[in-house]
Amino acid sequence: MDKKLALTLYQKMLQLREFELKVQELYRRGLLPGFVHLYVGEEAVAVGVCANLQPTDLVYSTHRGHGHALAKGVPGREVMAELWGKSTSSSGGRGGSMHMYAPEYGFMGTNGIVGAGIPLATGAALSAQLRKSGQVVVAFFGDGAVNSGSFHEGLNFGAVWNLPVVYVCENNLYATEMAFRRATKNTSVQSRAAAYKLPGVEVDGSDVVAIHAAARAAIEQARSGGGPTLIEAKTYRFVGHHEGDPGTSYRTREEVEEWKGRCPIKSLRNKLLQDGGVSLESVEQVEREVHEWLDEAVQFARESPEPEASTVYDHIYS
Repeated sequence: MDKKLALTLYQKMLQLREFELKVQELYRRGLLPGFVHLYVGEEAVAVGVCANLQPTDLVYSTHRGHGHALAKGVPGREVMAELWGKSTSSSGGRGGSMHMYAPEYGFMGTNGIVGAGIPLATGAALSAQLRKSGQVVVAFFGDGAVNSGSFHEGLNFGAVWNLPVVYVCENNLYATEMAFRRATKNTSVQSRAAAYKLPGVEVDGSDVVAIHAAARAAIEQARSGGGPTLIEAKTYRFVGHHEGDPGTSYRTREEVEEWKGRCPIKSLRNKLLQDGGVSLESVEQVEREVHEWLDEAVQFARESPEPEASTVYDHIYS
C-alpha cells in the first residue's frame, strides 16, 4: 500500500480510538447525557471501508456509530457536540449517540434499532439507481442483525434490483451478551450471500489494509453497475456492549486479551515502522496532530451553547 495512504489510515483509526476513549472518560464523569456504545477495537472496519467512498456516497450506521460518522468525514467537533447535547452539532443536540445525522457529509444516521439501517440503505441505493446519481450506499450492521428479517429482505431486494449498495457486517461475535455461535448454526455470515447470488467476502476486521482492499473492490463493483456485495469483517469490541457493561460476565479475560493483541492500530503502526518505510518522526507527528484534534473537539463541545428552549418544536414532522 502507498505509504501516504497507509499513514492516513493510521491517523484516522487513531482518531476513532482516542475519540472513543475520551467519550468513555467524559461519560464516566457524568458530563455526557444519554447512552453510548463505544467502537473501541473495531476502527479498521469503518476506516477501511469509508476511505474508498466519495463525499456524495451514503453511509447508514448502527447504535455503535461514532466511528462510522468520523470515518465518513463528520468533523470530530460536531460528533462530540452532539454527544454533549449541544446546538452546534449536525443534529443540534437532538439525536445524541444513537440518532445522530449529518446528511451534508453523506452520513445518514446512527440507528437504535438492530438491522434497521439495511432496508434504509437499500432504499437509498434504489433511489440512486433511479436518479442515475452514481452514488454508492454502505450499510453497516452487526452479527446480531443477520438473523433479522430486515437483513434477508434487504439483501434479496438489493440483489434483485442489482443496486449500488455494499452490506458490511461487523461481526464482533456478540449481540449484547449473546454469543453469535449460540444464536445461529451457520456462523459464516458471508456464506449467506450465496442464497441471493451475491458475492460474499470474509475479511480480517483487524487488518485495515485487507478491509480497504475488499471494500474498494465491492464499491467499484457497485458503482459500475455490478450490484451489491456482502462483506463480513471479523472484528471485536475491547469494551462492553455499552458503557456500564464491563463485558466480563459472558467473555473470558483470555479471549479479550487475545483480541487486544490483534489491535488494528498497533498492528498498522508496527507495519509502518518495520516494513512500510515510514519514519518514527512521521508517525509521532500524526499522533500529536490527533491529540490536538481531539482537544479542539472537546473544547468546542464544552463551550458550545445548549439548544434554546424556544426551538423545542423545530424539526417536528407533525
